[in-house]
This record gives sequence, structure tokens and C-alpha cells, in this order.
Amino acid sequence: MKKFMGFIFKLILFFLVYQVFLRLLRRVYDFPAPAFIGRFLDSDLRRKMQPPETVIERSGIKPGMKVLEAGCGSGAFTTAVARAVGDIGEVHALDIQPGMLEQLRRKLARPENGDIRNVHLHQESAYKLPFPDETFDVVYYVTVLQEIPDPVRALREAGRVVKSTGVIAITEWLTDPDYVLASTTLQLGQKAGLKHDRTFGNLWQYTVRLHK
Repeated sequence: MKKFMGFIFKLILFFLVYQVFLRLLRRVYDFPAPAFIGRFLDSDLRRKMQPPETVIERSGIKPGMKVLEAGCGSGAFTTAVARAVGDIGEVHALDIQPGMLEQLRRKLARPENGDIRNVHLHQESAYKLPFPDETFDVVYYVTVLQEIPDPVRALREAGRVVKSTGVIAITEWLTDPDYVLASTTLQLGQKAGLKHDRTFGNLWQYTVRLHK
């Protein structure tokens, strides 16, 4: 029992040191998640800790919807969302980094993803989305919003392209070095002129849903 408790203590200590180090680093250097960590972001371990089906359900993604994934990275959630919206739905996966999009492109080309034909890739800024007003049923971010230097500006742009009946879903995960509390995410949405729809989850992982 003592050995087990000692292991748990060391694990917690390591997690705290890791978080402090990364958060201090992020204060000094403002940068998006580098492309070389794409393999971890799109790993089975990541999906066990942050199940795509949970993100999909909490974000309100349903069959037939037109969805924008802002900051798709290497595609940890993209294929699951593509299957969730089905053949009559669409997923527009957007990222500012070409390296991340190339990893997602290779993932979509694998034989096991041959059934997916409804994903469209875009290398664009979150500040200037290449879509008309009120295009999407859902715009969602997963551990991405806080990487954007001006998240309020990004949310205003998301509010422009989401339908009046749609939602903007923001999911955060405690292990992410840019993690903020749900109350902070809600405040950012309010500054962007958005209204609170619902909040799901807990301190470990939550999704805040906003609407116009």
C-alpha cells in the first residue's frame, strides 16, 4: 500500500511540475502546438483519455450537419466526426499549420478511412475563415482556442460563420498546458457577443457550448 501511495504521489508531482514548466514556457513563447507532436495528438492513448464520441455528443454534432473543426491538427477527432455526420454531412477541417494538415491528409488516405469522402481541408487563420456568413451547424474547438493569441477575435469570426440555430463548442482538457476553467471560456464567449447554451463535463474535461 505504501509503495502504491508513493507511486501515486510521484505521478501527481510529475504532473504538477510538467504543468508548471509548460505554462511558464507558454507565457514566454506564444506558438501553436508544433506539428511534430501530431502523432501523440492523434494517438490511441489520447482517444482513451479524451474519447471522440464524448466530444461529438457534447458538441451537439449529429447526422447531416455541416461542421467546422477549427484547429484540426493531425485529425484526432476528424474521422470520427466525419462518420458521425454521415455521407450527407460535411466536415471542414481547418488549421494554420501545413504540417498538421499533411498528417491529416495522409490519415484520410489510409485504407481504413476509404469510406470517408466528406472531409475538406483548409489552411487558413482562425481570424479570417473562408466561408460565407451562417454556413455551419456546429463550429468546434478541441484544446485549441487558448493557443490562438486573440481568442475573442476568433470566436467573433466563428460566430459569423455559424448559423443562427447553430452552436460553437469549446472543449478543454486539464492536461493541456493552455487549459483554463470553464468560467474563463464562458467569459471569452460573452466578450465575443455570444450567449451560453450549455456546459458539460467537469474540471478534468469540459465542453462549453455557445450560440448567437
